[in-house]
Amino acid sequence: MSSSNSVTVQILDKEYSIICPQEERSNLVSAARYLDGKMREIRSSGKVIGADRIAVMAALNITHDLLHRQERPDVQASGSTREQVRDLLERVDLALSNDQEQPKG
Repeated sequence: MSSSNSVTVQILDKEYSIICPQEERSNLVSAARYLDGKMREIRSSGKVIGADRIAVMAALNITHDLLHRQERPDVQASGSTREQVRDLLERVDLALSNDQEQPKG
C-alpha cells in the first residue's frame, strides 16, 4: 500500500497510520482530534483506566451524542453521516487491533 494514501493521526499520545483517500484527509484529522479530546476528557476524570476502556467510553459518548442529535427534528443527520461515523469507528478498531498485535518495545 502506498504511504501517499496514509495519514498519521495522534490519539491519546499514540500515533496511528490510517489509509485514507486524499479528499477525506481533513475529515479524518478532524475526527481524530475530536476523539483525542473526548478520550483526554475521560482519562482526566480518573474514573476510567486503560486506553481500551477509555476508547470504548469515548465511542459510546460520541455515538450517544450523534443519536441524540438525530432524534431532534431540527438537527437531523443524514444516512451518510451515520455511515461515516461507522467507517471511522471501524478504522479506529482496526488501528487499535493492529497496535495490540505489534510487539511492545
